[in-house]
Amino acid sequence: MPQYTPPVRDTRFVLDHVVKLNNYTNLPSFAAATPDTVDAVLEEGGRFVAEVLFPLNQSGDQEGCTRHPDGTVTTPKGFKDAYAKFVESGWGTLSAPEAFGGQDMPHVVATAFQEFMVSSNMAFAMYPGLAHGAISALRVKGSPEQQQTYLPKLVSGEWLGTMNLTEPQCGTDLGLIKTKAEPQADGSYSITGTKIFISAGEHDLTENIIHLVLAKTPGAPDSSKGISLFVVPKILINADGSLGERNAVSCGSIEHKMGIHGNATCVMNYDGAKGWLVGEEMKGLAAMFIMMNAARLGVGLQGLAVGETAYQNAVQYAGDRRQGRALTGPAEPAEKADVLFVHPDVRRMLMHAKAWTEGLRALCLWGGLQVDLEDHAETEEERQAASDLIGLLTPVIKGVGTDKGYEIATNAQQVYGGHGYIQEWGMEQYVRDARIAMIYEGTNGVQAMDLVGRKLAMNGGRAVQAFFAMVAGECAAAKGDAATADFAGRLEKALGEMQAATMWFMGNIANPNNIGAGAVPYMHLTGLVAVGLMWLRMAKAAAELKAAGEGDAAFLDAKLVTARFFAERMLPEAGSLRRQIEGGADAVMALPPEMFRAA
Repeated sequence: MPQYTPPVRDTRFVLDHVVKLNNYTNLPSFAAATPDTVDAVLEEGGRFVAEVLFPLNQSGDQEGCTRHPDGTVTTPKGFKDAYAKFVESGWGTLSAPEAFGGQDMPHVVATAFQEFMVSSNMAFAMYPGLAHGAISALRVKGSPEQQQTYLPKLVSGEWLGTMNLTEPQCGTDLGLIKTKAEPQADGSYSITGTKIFISAGEHDLTENIIHLVLAKTPGAPDSSKGISLFVVPKILINADGSLGERNAVSCGSIEHKMGIHGNATCVMNYDGAKGWLVGEEMKGLAAMFIMMNAARLGVGLQGLAVGETAYQNAVQYAGDRRQGRALTGPAEPAEKADVLFVHPDVRRMLMHAKAWTEGLRALCLWGGLQVDLEDHAETEEERQAASDLIGLLTPVIKGVGTDKGYEIATNAQQVYGGHGYIQEWGMEQYVRDARIAMIYEGTNGVQAMDLVGRKLAMNGGRAVQAFFAMVAGECAAAKGDAATADFAGRLEKALGEMQAATMWFMGNIANPNNIGAGAVPYMHLTGLVAVGLMWLRMAKAAAELKAAGEGDAAFLDAKLVTARFFAERMLPEAGSLRRQIEGGADAVMALPPEMFRAA
């Protein structure tokens, strides 16, 4: 049976020595994030997910969700009770605004808990996770009346929310949507259309579900410029706040999908449902992007979280399973075989997983800090700098985080050999669950194109130049310390490859196919440098703590060894990625479509 232990110690190390929470106690919400409070969130949150959510992960996957003839949906056994405990304990309110019943903790602290929750049960975590996106959109674009109507219930968890974008004929190209919104005499709109792939579109966890729906009003341009955003509750709300009659929105079917079976992924039918405009007419895409950007960071975290659980189980298995002998001779002569840990290739896969999970954890939490600073830093200059950095790195966190999460899950499955392919061991579920994160909220190819097509050139390249300067400055400083000099030199070289690739893109603006063909390698090159920066910071902190005789020596030694592994085995990939980029698009685009088809 699978197991999971929340990585509380490693998370605490990152919050203390990479994020450096104590440096921000002067800012709103950070004052509440005292060391004792953060410790309580990590310890108690970790205990909650391990004891309440994780035991439902495998059974929820096997049972799945059930749609009934009346269009209602029930979640797997135990999910409803677990959600009630989640709401009662207030875990969903951590970073929500205090004005609407939240605890107003820093986003970075909520991110740490969110990782634990996804690791324990990704399908379950998606239900409250989507509500946070709805809260973000309504906070920024909703009218005061809409905020008072919906936000307190969404923050408390009494209601949950969704985002409805995709239709059968369109995914990323939202300009093709056909859902219509007809204005009504009472100021509402009649919403008619079909949406697909709607996570948590219908379920039995809450008495109401608040759908945020993209649609087009009469006469709107037949493009993305004609999209508006509407709030459409499953159950209409009376003037006194009580629930009224059922709205004309229903689940037509549940998608039969590869993974995350415990989450109801629905086809949603809107048959003249009553909805209300959120923000300005034909400005819906900008409003929805508030949800989507938050969701993309959350999906990147999903990659890390599922990878972490798969890695933990592979480590356990490698320490228990006996198979063959060490290449250098029997490690345990009294036994008939040695454990898998003696084999270098097994170690390679486990070290790869350890290096990327710990590095991505640092990047995701540091990214969470930038979200906080974007809103709360003291000066406009600091807020703009944080906004630039998180804007640049959001597609990287999503794309690289999920690509690596899936790679880690498949490598962890490989450690099990044949048992990894068998359902009862649980590893095949992690592979299936991890796969969707590379697809939804914009496929990773779309993320890469967002990075190279929009983010690099935005504001004259201000964000990427700031990133270059940050990495270069920290490398230069670290090269003066014997403990980090080698890592800094290798990271500096990788940064040089990224800078050269960026210049190559600038010289190829006239050939957009060259940009498109190199987008994914460039995204991974950026991720390699970004995670490399996190490892430089972790290695520096570990070396300083060890020199001062502070902390757990074994833990710090493990950090330094893993940093060395990342430097020696991961950072050299930068040169290969640059060469892929500079290979251009000629060979990629040369074959006519008919040559891809079988004779």
